[in-house]
Amino acid sequence: MRHASILVMNAGSSSIKTALFDGALSEILRIEATGIGSAGEMRIGAETHAVPLPDNATALAAIFAALEERGIALEDLRCVAHRVVHGGTGLTTAQRITPAVRAAIADCVPLAPLHNPHHLAAIDAVAARAPDLPQCASFDTAFHATIPQVARRYALPDLPDLPGLQRYGFHGISYASLVHILPAQSGTLPPRLLAMHLGNGASLCAIANGQSVATTMGYSPLGGLTMGTRAGEIDAGAVLRLVGARGLEEADHLLHYQSGLLGLSGLSSDMRTIEAADTPQAKFAIEHFCYWISRQAGSMIAAMGGIDAVAFTGGIGENSALIRNRILEALRWAGDVPAYTVPAREELHIAREAQTLLEA
Repeated sequence: MRHASILVMNAGSSSIKTALFDGALSEILRIEATGIGSAGEMRIGAETHAVPLPDNATALAAIFAALEERGIALEDLRCVAHRVVHGGTGLTTAQRITPAVRAAIADCVPLAPLHNPHHLAAIDAVAARAPDLPQCASFDTAFHATIPQVARRYALPDLPDLPGLQRYGFHGISYASLVHILPAQSGTLPPRLLAMHLGNGASLCAIANGQSVATTMGYSPLGGLTMGTRAGEIDAGAVLRLVGARGLEEADHLLHYQSGLLGLSGLSSDMRTIEAADTPQAKFAIEHFCYWISRQAGSMIAAMGGIDAVAFTGGIGENSALIRNRILEALRWAGDVPAYTVPAREELHIAREAQTLLEA
């Protein structure tokens, strides 16, 4: 018998995270499979167990088994709702997954080759086990669909072999959640809000009257700020030189997995570890992280024509007072504006969007 629970699923290359919400959108269970392809772990509620997880199919099966062991049959859920990184130019709102929507997600694989294939695999795995179960998708790019064309387009010619080369922006589910939560938390949604999602992936978003008008990430999640292992802002000429010197695959790996805080500190991509270290490299990594956030914040403020408030979210944004204070000190030139710390509730937002779609 179908009940009101919604299972939110975030399937990635090395982890699959799920959260189960009841009809009142209260989280009642969290199951995560991490370390896929290496030393796997299953986290079920507060418990963690070492489990062989050689691939994503094994991890998905382990999650479904963990649900069944707790009396939760997949076919009895109200819905499974997925986080999908890239919706391209066509999928700009949350969607009920149909064959046409699934095909559109697949069309975006070239835009997010590290993410969308895993989302599709999860969608297909659910459909194979419970073909009549509704599925929905929320897109990280969707919140940025309101960015004007002058901010979206790269200065490239109109050529038929360059489709999709534009700024999309990411972390949109986090920003949409922030826009929903902040008025309840503070009593207002500032008309010109500088939002900062700071974690292993990091970006800024200029939110004017609740809508994205600019963001630091562009065609891919690689651009913009210094991140955990991603290089962030780097000249295209430097990228071409890297490719020429090291080859495409090695250059791609260096930019995505060996750069950022890890590359600068020579220690770790985890800000907690870097803050605790007393080395010149660690101190410089923190300085670099805060400098580029503060510098690119000026661009976001210019896009809004001013600033009324700052909001921090994400693992670093929520938990590092040192980073928040350094950034706010660097932004004192913009005036004395309130600063908020907003908990990241992306899974809740995805569940909320799925519930809205089902009720519609």
